[in-house]
Amino acid sequence: MSMQAVPTPRLDRPVVGSYTTYAGAQRAVDFLSDEKFPVERTAIVGSDLKMVETVLGRLTRGRAALAGAGSGAWFGLLVGLILALFATGQRATFPLLVGAIIFGAVFGAVLGFIAQAMTGGRRDFASRSQIVAARYDVVADPEVADDAKNHLIKLAWRED
Repeated sequence: MSMQAVPTPRLDRPVVGSYTTYAGAQRAVDFLSDEKFPVERTAIVGSDLKMVETVLGRLTRGRAALAGAGSGAWFGLLVGLILALFATGQRATFPLLVGAIIFGAVFGAVLGFIAQAMTGGRRDFASRSQIVAARYDVVADPEVADDAKNHLIKLAWRED
């Protein structure tokens, strides 16, 4: 089995379509694929990137403990399942799983509480970050760019 290297993206390819949303650019490439166009010769390029951090709410020690408990419970379940593989007898499996989940939840809650308490009041909010672009261009290799443009004109006619 041979491993193929990921090709370096070419930056000199002409724009064959420009969209205000990533979903629009995806729809264009999907349309090209449906038209049997060699989509491996295209790329979606985001321009004018910016990072948007959406604040989800205040992060208290209680919320940090609750989030830690949830993460710890999942980890406890994983550990419990692994230990259950080696448990002798069917009766030991269920209590082992429940005990591992409870232990993981308690341990996670304590760690979450301590971690939030140690921040000293800095960053007392929860947030989600994402990178967004002002424009998404579909580009294609120069040899197939005109064909791609013609296909995307058909797509624009369908959507009007």
